[in-house]
Amino acid sequence: MNISVIGVGYVGLVTGTCLAEIGHHVTCLDIDQGKIKQLNQGLSPIYEPGLEELLQHNLSKQTLSFTSSYQAACKEAEVIIIAVGTPSNTDGSADLSAIKNAAEKIGAYVRHTDTIVVTKSTVPVGTNKKIKAWVSGNLKQNVQVMIASNPEFLREGSAIHDTFNGDRIVLGTDDSKAASKLQEMLKPFRVPILHTSIESAEMIKYSSNAFLATKISFINEIANLCEKLGANVEDVAKGMGMDQRIGHQFLNAGIGYGGSCFPKDTNALVQMAGNLHHKFDLLESVIHVNAKQQVKLVEFAKKHMKEIKGKTAGILGLSFKPNTDDIREAASIEIINALLKAGVRVTVYDPVSQDKVKLLLGDSVSYAEDCFAAIEDQEMLFIATEWEEFKVLRLSTIAKLMKTPNVFDGRNCFSLHEAKKTTMNYYSIGRPAVMNHCTEKERV
Repeated sequence: MNISVIGVGYVGLVTGTCLAEIGHHVTCLDIDQGKIKQLNQGLSPIYEPGLEELLQHNLSKQTLSFTSSYQAACKEAEVIIIAVGTPSNTDGSADLSAIKNAAEKIGAYVRHTDTIVVTKSTVPVGTNKKIKAWVSGNLKQNVQVMIASNPEFLREGSAIHDTFNGDRIVLGTDDSKAASKLQEMLKPFRVPILHTSIESAEMIKYSSNAFLATKISFINEIANLCEKLGANVEDVAKGMGMDQRIGHQFLNAGIGYGGSCFPKDTNALVQMAGNLHHKFDLLESVIHVNAKQQVKLVEFAKKHMKEIKGKTAGILGLSFKPNTDDIREAASIEIINALLKAGVRVTVYDPVSQDKVKLLLGDSVSYAEDCFAAIEDQEMLFIATEWEEFKVLRLSTIAKLMKTPNVFDGRNCFSLHEAKKTTMNYYSIGRPAVMNHCTEKERV
């Protein structure tokens, strides 16, 4: 099947590459010509385990190609997938300008009879009806299109695995012919397919992300309560997760969610509700809890140390989660900004996302070549991302490297048992603090 993907960001690139892998001929389009040149050389512009190898494999098979020409992408396409970005407007609503532009261009250049236009971008309920109007307004005579919604459920860092081992594929369309053809296109993935209306498919995406964000904020509030009561949130979460109605996933206390999906989608769903005069109290609270949680480590530092102004701090981890270079809405950025505002000198390290942080923060922070350089001689250490290379470090080694060993672990990477055997002060989320090093506050 001839398939085109409009937008070669995270979702578009993974989707196009995986569709080529199962035997389709895929053309991916992006208006960024520098990105297209890079991709045609077999180089991925994003960090995602396994993606670049899959990209190169399908380029060599000539089942995957990249272009910046709408005419080349749309002329022979049987299915056109829209995967452009829908960033947040200032009021939290989704910016649909890229969607509108793509739909109008598709209408102008599509030539294949009965082409299916599939929206994979995350869009508010009702957007696909607008897309149909935008496409139809530019169609040539005797050309017809069908519209469908196929939201993505990819986790950054494991997107290739998720594509081939997903829980479900959601197909929203009111056209039986489109449903049948799309089911045939996706059949090689061997993932259960749920057929719904377009509106239901649009809503499933937002509802899924909102629910997962709610679980994260809930366990973080439980963690905050555990700290005051002397309980251990890891034990609490384990006990909760053994109930099959609750489950273990997304019950890891930490410094909140980030990335390109949860923050944007929760805000958009609140905005959608507001447009219908429905106040989404629960989700507003989820967003509020997350915002506070992201700077929790800095509040720890201010509370447990007499003064942080003029001190030095190392930050381990900059991406919002491991195995990605995505720093959008990352807690690390909030931590860094709060520390800089408090007069702290900051050194940062991340194995893959430092270049992106340099573009964002410039020379306001120092950049370490490895994790040890970010730890050495620091008076405070903040762990913001649970990269495996951090988790295998020994706390005793960290304590020896630091000038004053005050460690603030936002991802609960280390056991309290190990922390108790060191000479450091170790603060984590929802667990008792370990106080083995005399701080300035304690000396007073």
